[in-house]
Amino acid sequence: MKEISVALQDGTVRRYAAGTTIREIAESISSGLKKKAVAGRVNETLVDLDRRLEVEGGTAGFTVTIVTLDSPDGLEISRHTTAHVMAQACRRLYGPQSVKLGIGPVIRDGFYYDIDLDRPLSPADLAAIEQEMERIIRENLPIVRREVSREEALHTFSELGEPLKLELIRDLPAEAVISLYSQGEFTDLCRGPHLPSTGWIKAFKLLSTAGAYWRGDAANPMLQRIYGTAFGSKAELEAHLRFLEEAKKRDHRKLGRELGLFMFSEEAPGMPFYLPKGMTVRTELEQFERTLLRQRAYDEVRTPLMMNNRMWEQSGHWDHYRENMYFSDVDDTTYALKPMNCPGHMLIFKNRLHSYRELPVRLAEFGQVHRHEFSGALNGMMRVRTFCQDDAHLFVRPDQIEGEIGGIIELIDEIYSVFGFQYEIELSTRPEDSMGSEELWNEAERSLQNVLEARGITYRLNPGDGAFYGPKIDFHIRDALQRSWQCGTIQVDFQMPEKFDLSYIGDDGLKHRPVVIHRAVYGSIDRFIGILTEHYAGAFPLWLAPVQVKLLPVSDAFAGYAHKVQEALAGAGLRAEVDARSEKLGYKIREAQLEKVPYMFILGEQEQSSGTVSVRKRDEGDLGGRTMGDITEHLLKEISQKSV
Repeated sequence: MKEISVALQDGTVRRYAAGTTIREIAESISSGLKKKAVAGRVNETLVDLDRRLEVEGGTAGFTVTIVTLDSPDGLEISRHTTAHVMAQACRRLYGPQSVKLGIGPVIRDGFYYDIDLDRPLSPADLAAIEQEMERIIRENLPIVRREVSREEALHTFSELGEPLKLELIRDLPAEAVISLYSQGEFTDLCRGPHLPSTGWIKAFKLLSTAGAYWRGDAANPMLQRIYGTAFGSKAELEAHLRFLEEAKKRDHRKLGRELGLFMFSEEAPGMPFYLPKGMTVRTELEQFERTLLRQRAYDEVRTPLMMNNRMWEQSGHWDHYRENMYFSDVDDTTYALKPMNCPGHMLIFKNRLHSYRELPVRLAEFGQVHRHEFSGALNGMMRVRTFCQDDAHLFVRPDQIEGEIGGIIELIDEIYSVFGFQYEIELSTRPEDSMGSEELWNEAERSLQNVLEARGITYRLNPGDGAFYGPKIDFHIRDALQRSWQCGTIQVDFQMPEKFDLSYIGDDGLKHRPVVIHRAVYGSIDRFIGILTEHYAGAFPLWLAPVQVKLLPVSDAFAGYAHKVQEALAGAGLRAEVDARSEKLGYKIREAQLEKVPYMFILGEQEQSSGTVSVRKRDEGDLGGRTMGDITEHLLKEISQKSV
C-alpha cells in the first residue's frame, strides 16, 4: 500500500495511507479536533474535509493544516457557504424559474450573491430570505462536492435553467477542473471549499441590496446584488453590526451634506464641489503641509492640467495607463488630462542644467489630476475622477537615495501623528506590467528595503504590486474605527530619468543620471478629507474646524456685541460665525452642537457690560466667563499645538 508523508502545523511529520482524507487526519490528531474541523489547508490550498490525499506525479509529501471555524480561513469558508444558502433560499422563495444565479464570492467582512430576478428586492424581502436561510441551516443539509466534465456541467445547468452559469462554464479554460457543490435540492458551480453541512453556520445577517452589471460590464444586464455577512458566533455578529451602525453615522457623504463641506452633482459625476466650509478644511491641510515642506527645502511648482500625447508616450503612461486617462484633440493634436504630476516635474528639472552640488532637488505640487473610474466604482470622496495629489519628486544622486527616503518617512510620521493615526508599512515589488531592467528594479527595491531595516521598521512584503516604473513603500493608516486606508507612498524610480534623458553634472565634470523619488503624504487630499471626516465623525479639531467659534447672542439686543467679538476674533486669525437668528438660546446651542463647532461663546447683558464671553466647549460643556484676551490666547495656543 502506498503511503504519504504529512507535515502538520506543529512541525511533526506523520505517515498515512494514500487516499486518507483531511477529516481522518484531524481525527488521528484528536477527537476534539475532528469535531471542530471544517476544512484543511494542503500545501497552501484550501480543501474540503473529504478531500483525499493521493500520490500524484511521484509526490507523496504534503503540508496540512486543519481549519476550524474560529480561524480566518474557517470564517471565510463559513461566509462562502452562507452565500450558497442565501442563493438556495432565493430559489425556494421565488421559484427556480424566476431566479437566475450569477456569482457569490466572499468579500472583506462578508459576501454577496448576484441574482437576476424580475422584481426589486425590498427590506421585507431580505427578512423573508433570512427566515428561509434559517430553515435551511436547521435542516443541516450535507454539502457534497463532485468533479464533473464540461459536458456534464453544461447539461446540469441547462436542466436547472441557469444561463449565467452556462456562460461561466463556457468561458472556463480547457484545462480547468469543474466542481459542483450540492446541498439538498440546490446545486451550484463552485471551486469551494465549503462547510461540511449547512448546520455549521452560526450567525449571519443580510445587509443591503445594490445593482451590479453582470461580470462588471455595463453592456451586460443589471443584476441585483445581495450583501450579507456571517460570523462564528452571535456575539461577533452583534459587535460587527454595531461597528456598521457607527460607520454609517460617520459616513463622510452624510456628514459632508449635513456640515456643508462638499457636494456632488450629476453634471460632473465623481468630481467633488467644495463648499466654503470644506474649502477651509482643504486649505488648512495644504498650508500645514506647505509649512513643513518649506522647513525641508522643498520648492513648490505648478504644472499644466493637459499636455500632448508625446509626453505620455515618453513617460510610459500611454503603454501602461492610457485606459485610465482622458483625451481631447486640440489643433489636430491629441492631448491628455494629466493622471499624475510626475512627467511635468521631469520637464521642470530638465529645463536647466544642474550641478551635483544642487542635488537633491525637491519639487512639490498640490496638483489636480484626472483618472477615469467606472461609474459603479465611484464612492463619495473615497473614489473620484479628479482629485488633488500632494505630489513631490526628489531628484537625487545615488548616494543620497537612502538618506532622502529616511527624511520622507520622518515627514510622513510627523504629519500622521498630528491626526492621531497609527500606520503600517508595506513594501511592494516589481509588477508583471513594468518597464526597465531587472537590475535597476533590484537596486531600487534594495534601497527601500535597506532604509526600512536600518531604521528597525516593521513592514510586510507585497510582491508584484509596485508601480509600473518602480517599487514603493505604502503607508496604511488606521482610523478611529480601526479601518485601514492606504495614503502615503514612497517610490524609487530609475526609469523616468532614462525616459526623459535627465542628467546633472558630477564632480568629474561629466553628465550623470539622477534617481527620482516619488512621494505623497495625504495621497489624494480629497480622499484624505473623506477619511478625516469619518475619523473625527465630523468633529474636526480646532485648527481644522471650518467654524472655530459660534457666537450666540441671547437676544437681538446683543447681536451688535456679537459682531464686535467676531471682528476681534477675525483680527486674531480665528474663524467665527454669529448666530443672530431670533431663536431661543437652547435651540441655538443644540444647532451649534449638531454643526460640531469646537467652541460656543454665549453673549448676554453681563458679558456685554464686562467685555467678556461665556465659553462652552464641544464635549466639555460650560467653561465659565473669560476675557477676550484670555480666551483668544487660549484658542491660538490650542491651534498652534494642533491638538487632536
